[in-house]
Amino acid sequence: MRGYSTSHPAENALILKYFFACILGTGSSIRAMMHPNQYPVFAMAQESALSSLDCFLGQYARLTGELYEQALCARWGLSKGAFADGLRRSAEKRFGGANTSPEEIAAYLKSLHLEDLALACACSEGIEAAWESFIEHFRQDLRGAARAMLRASGLGDDTRAADLADSLYAELYGACASADGRRKSLFEYFHGRSKLSTWLRAVLAQKQVDLFRAGSRTVSLDAAAEDASPAGQTHKADRAPVDPHREMYLARIGRALRAALAGLTSRERMILSCYYTDELTLAEIGRMLGEHESTVSRQLERTRRTLREKVTQMLQHATPAVNGGQAEAALDPAQIELAFEYAVEDWPFDLSKALSAAKPGGDRPEE
Repeated sequence: MRGYSTSHPAENALILKYFFACILGTGSSIRAMMHPNQYPVFAMAQESALSSLDCFLGQYARLTGELYEQALCARWGLSKGAFADGLRRSAEKRFGGANTSPEEIAAYLKSLHLEDLALACACSEGIEAAWESFIEHFRQDLRGAARAMLRASGLGDDTRAADLADSLYAELYGACASADGRRKSLFEYFHGRSKLSTWLRAVLAQKQVDLFRAGSRTVSLDAAAEDASPAGQTHKADRAPVDPHREMYLARIGRALRAALAGLTSRERMILSCYYTDELTLAEIGRMLGEHESTVSRQLERTRRTLREKVTQMLQHATPAVNGGQAEAALDPAQIELAFEYAVEDWPFDLSKALSAAKPGGDRPEE
């Protein structure tokens, strides 16, 4: 077995970055969405039914027609092909290369927020009626969410909130063309698994994080000139803008993740350890357990989802003072997103130690 300690340090860092990007909430997918070149892509072979629109319609044409009617797509003038491709991308995102049955894919598609997905697809297509409806129904909600986020940061006012919320529209519409010259709408990354309003708040939170990070990296011309001197170079690190709460966020997320890992079953921890610290493939783990690799893949996805939910829930709740320690306030969505941002960067979290530290006697029953 390939031990974690013998791997190349850079490879270990990449694997841990992938682990954190997989589990640390919606924000991780939002980060990958808004910064597509920042994180490595771990490609997996796609099932043929999800590999193209033609293949998808070849197997799910009847279901697509039913869902098209349920989603009320006709009110936007959205074509069946565009909606079908939204369904296909959602299923492809959910199941990846797992060997999933048609029944499981159909059940997943039926569980989506179909009307929200239809609106997102129509906006992505640039349909004017859809855009007018989106702005009418979501503009004030977005500004209210922006106001709450900025108020938590001590920067809240109506003008700033309006600017933050309205700054999303260019990206949602796709004003900036992609490398192939095609308009790329942010709505293409909405897959209908959550409500559109929930997804928009996550996008907005990430936008706030981006603005904060960009501001933190800004250096004045005077400071740059001073850095050119030896004395300036000596104190450059001292002057670099640093979030004073960064270490607090990392400590909170570290405690939450260790607690969440301890709450897993021994089997779940073993699969995580094999995949992330011993670097076994899904097929190798499947052979070791006597199961198909698709079963292992689904178990791994379920475990990551459990960790993601537990970590988020713990950060959302205040922690009382224990043994003379300080009480900790609940984090708001923007703060949680910022904590996730810091964790995915360069966080010296010892995953192997955290997995091995959990007590076998504390396992919850196997599901």
